[in-house]
Amino acid sequence: MARNIYIGPLVCLLVMMMDIVAGILGIEAELAQNKVAHLKVWIFECRDPSYKAFKLGLAAAICLALAHTIGNLFGGCFCLWSKQDFHNASANKKLAFGSLLLSWIVLALGFSLLIAGAMYNSKSRKSCALAHQRILSIGGILCFFHGLFTVAYYVSAKATIKEETKLKNPSTQLPA
Repeated sequence: MARNIYIGPLVCLLVMMMDIVAGILGIEAELAQNKVAHLKVWIFECRDPSYKAFKLGLAAAICLALAHTIGNLFGGCFCLWSKQDFHNASANKKLAFGSLLLSWIVLALGFSLLIAGAMYNSKSRKSCALAHQRILSIGGILCFFHGLFTVAYYVSAKATIKEETKLKNPSTQLPA
């Protein structure tokens, strides 16, 4: 019984810490990228790649993916397949579904921006292109939002599981 009490806050703390680390790494990657010499003419930019920004951006993307994986594995999967399911679902199940959907959207955006920023700073890239301003920092900021949505999903998913087990086994409820 004690194991079940401590696993929830531990998962929430782990997911939030990994997303915070990913966000900080993304912002640090942007700062490292800005320290490299560059020439900008209107919307075109010639910049030498920053290996430090590449490593930090890649590490941020990996932390974000791991946080998402942990949150979804421990939270389970709640899907609403039709309008009828949606109307019959409890508030916790609707919140779990909405949080899951938002966490996937933020993951897709943040991961894409972090990988694009990291690849922009890979060693093989030494050409001029359109300016990629703040890609890594925006990806880092999205990591913070991802942490909020993933924790909201985990908590509401666990509440939904608890609700559904109480509905299936009414004998386990304590008398009032």
